[in-house]
Amino acid sequence: MDVVAQFFQSIPYDQLVIQTLNGIVTGMILALVASGLTLIFGIMDVVNFAHGELFMFGAYIGVIVLAATGSFWLALILATLVVAILGGALQIVTLRPLIGRDPLTTILATFGISLVLQNYALWQFGPVARKINEPITTHFNLFYLEYPWYRLLIALLSALIIGAFWLFLKYGKYGIWIRATTQDRVMAQAMGIPVPWVHTGVFAIGAAMAAASGVLFGPLVGVNHAMGLDWVLKAFIVVVVGGMGNLGGSIAAAIFISLLESYASIWMNPSQAVIVSFVVLILTLLFRPTGLFVPTPK
Repeated sequence: MDVVAQFFQSIPYDQLVIQTLNGIVTGMILALVASGLTLIFGIMDVVNFAHGELFMFGAYIGVIVLAATGSFWLALILATLVVAILGGALQIVTLRPLIGRDPLTTILATFGISLVLQNYALWQFGPVARKINEPITTHFNLFYLEYPWYRLLIALLSALIIGAFWLFLKYGKYGIWIRATTQDRVMAQAMGIPVPWVHTGVFAIGAAMAAASGVLFGPLVGVNHAMGLDWVLKAFIVVVVGGMGNLGGSIAAAIFISLLESYASIWMNPSQAVIVSFVVLILTLLFRPTGLFVPTPK
């Protein structure tokens, strides 16, 4: 116990607070991305490898709308709507005909969509990163840093979007249809629920959440054709650690993994701190393959 106490006392308090804040902010964005991914898997049993490209397309549409209108909030809304429509169209054209086939076919289909969207973005926008300007540029003093208010804003907005989605699932008519389809697809269809259109709506909602994440996170990083790759990889880790199809578990896992990476970056290079998430993934698969945040049945 004394060794553990000395270990934590050796950590600079100011760095601990800053990294905790960074971890929560990144975790909320990651939770928003992973929520759409886990929703699609939970309802459709589809591992969507194109989710990162929908994240990227949302950011690019945000760049275009922001350049045309000068309004970040309009860019956020339009990017979310456009990518939701794109996601629904992709589901109808490429995934709906594959329902009932071997899961490998949907994996290959979404992987193909990912490559097409990524190369289209490279052809259309080029390899040079674009920039989304922050709607709020003010800072507040946090120890030796001037911490941007925008980082706190995106954490709050991500929490509000996830909260609104949870309320929609719990109380909305279409949310009830989605939950019914999750529990028993055949029974839901027998009760008159249009399951194919529920699948389309779910894919569109997942795409919209990815697009909103891309616009919100765009001001913190450069927008480029490959930006979705890192995020979809982390989102898959979150979905596995949180429990496949478990929305609450994915949110908890996103914050947990982001905090671990933030704390690890105190002692190592941030690019090396990513290893922590893979260690958590391996340990989860070895000792708790159902997910760390899935309740144990009594």
